[in-house]
Amino acid sequence: MKKEYLRLEYIFFDNLGDLDEKDQELVNNAIEASSRAYAPYSNFHVGAAVRLSNNMIIQGNNQENIAYPSGLCAERVTLFYAHSAYPNEAIETIAIYANNIEKTYKEIITPCGACRQVMAEIQTAQNMPLRIILLSPLMKGIILPSVNLLLPFQFEL
Repeated sequence: MKKEYLRLEYIFFDNLGDLDEKDQELVNNAIEASSRAYAPYSNFHVGAAVRLSNNMIIQGNNQENIAYPSGLCAERVTLFYAHSAYPNEAIETIAIYANNIEKTYKEIITPCGACRQVMAEIQTAQNMPLRIILLSPLMKGIILPSVNLLLPFQFEL
């Protein structure tokens, strides 16, 4: 047996001003999308925005349902729409912003396992890294160069 290690390398930023103009635009789209989330049960509003290889930005947000498993996360709403509407465009970056209208989270909220798996499959299918920007309500965040940092061992057949 041999012990192996994973090394995680990402960028932390203290405010939106640390980001370049393209990333600021994408993050602002994710924040805007979160304001339209349908979250009457949890009050947990999540917005996502993706930048495609043609430079187009697509927004999405979480959509809850009283039958909880029937709802869908912002990441999957956005990624599935982008992939179905623009199947020939790679998804270069996804920005994700989460906030609860009842209380302010100080921590960065990360995607659930199902969303991580969807991102990993998209990254594999397009044969290029899918960059991820995660933003807290305090406007601090992290940039991950690839989904592999969130899901190093994705499910594959």
